[in-house]
Amino acid sequence: MKAERDVPMAVLIKSSEDIARMRVAGRLAGEVLDYVSAHVRPGVTTGELNDLCHAYMVETQRSTPAPLNYAPPGYKPFPKSICTSVNHQVCHGIPGDRVLKAGDILNIDVTVIKDGFHGDSSRMFYVGPPSIQARRLVEVTYECMWRGIAQVRPGARLGDIGAAIQAHAEQHGFSIVREFCGHGIGRKFHEEPQILHYGRAGTGLQLEPGMTFTIEPMINAGKPAIRELADGWTIVTKDHSLSAQWEHTILVTENAAEVLTLSAGAPPPVAV
Repeated sequence: MKAERDVPMAVLIKSSEDIARMRVAGRLAGEVLDYVSAHVRPGVTTGELNDLCHAYMVETQRSTPAPLNYAPPGYKPFPKSICTSVNHQVCHGIPGDRVLKAGDILNIDVTVIKDGFHGDSSRMFYVGPPSIQARRLVEVTYECMWRGIAQVRPGARLGDIGAAIQAHAEQHGFSIVREFCGHGIGRKFHEEPQILHYGRAGTGLQLEPGMTFTIEPMINAGKPAIRELADGWTIVTKDHSLSAQWEHTILVTENAAEVLTLSAGAPPPVAV
C-alpha cells in the first residue's frame, strides 16, 4: 500500500475465530503462488498468468481475487486478479500482453478473500537463468523480508522491523522504496498499521498478540526513486534499475511471529 504520513492508528486485534479464518485465507494465497509457479517460463504472457490464477482462485479454491476491481480513493479500478511486476517494475504491474523472456525477473502478488478474510503474499520468479545482479537482488530482498519477520514479537516496535530490513538492504548496496509499505490486513485488504521497511529500532507502535499485517519490502538495485506509469497503477524505478519484492502475511502470537501465507511450495524460511 502507499505510505501516508501522520495517519492515526486504530489497529484491530483479531479474535481466535478471526485468526482461524486468516490462516485459511493465507494458506490459499500461498497455494495460488505454488500453482502458478509451474507456468512461469519464457514465452508466456503476464495476462495468461493472470487468467490461470483467476481460474484457480474462483473455480478450485472458491475464493475471491481481492485486486480485481479494487479501487482505493484516487485510483481507477484495478482491472486484473493479480499483480505482475517485471524487472524494473516495482509493484502493481497490470497483467496483459507482455511476453516474458529469458533473464526476466517477475513478482507475482496474490491476495485472496475467503470467508470474509484476506490473505496476501507475493514471490519473485526467475524466467530462465537470471543475471548475477538479478539473483543477488532477489536473494537479498528475500533475506530482508525474513529479517523483518524475525523482529516480530509482543513488545517489539514497528521500527524494529523497518530498521532490520533497511540495514540488510543497504549493507548490500541496495535501496529501499519508501513510498510503499506493508499494512494491516483482515476483513479489509488494507488496515492499520503501516509497516515501513525502513526506520529506527525502538520506535513506533508496540506490537501485541492478535495483530496481523504484511511485511513486503521493495528493494531497488539502483536509486530508491520511483514513478507511476500512465496506467495509474504500475510503479517503476526512475533509473530503470531492477526491483524485487517478497511478501508474507504475519500474525503476532503470544511470543513470536506466525507466517500465515506459508504453503507447501513456498521457498524455505531464512535463518537470521
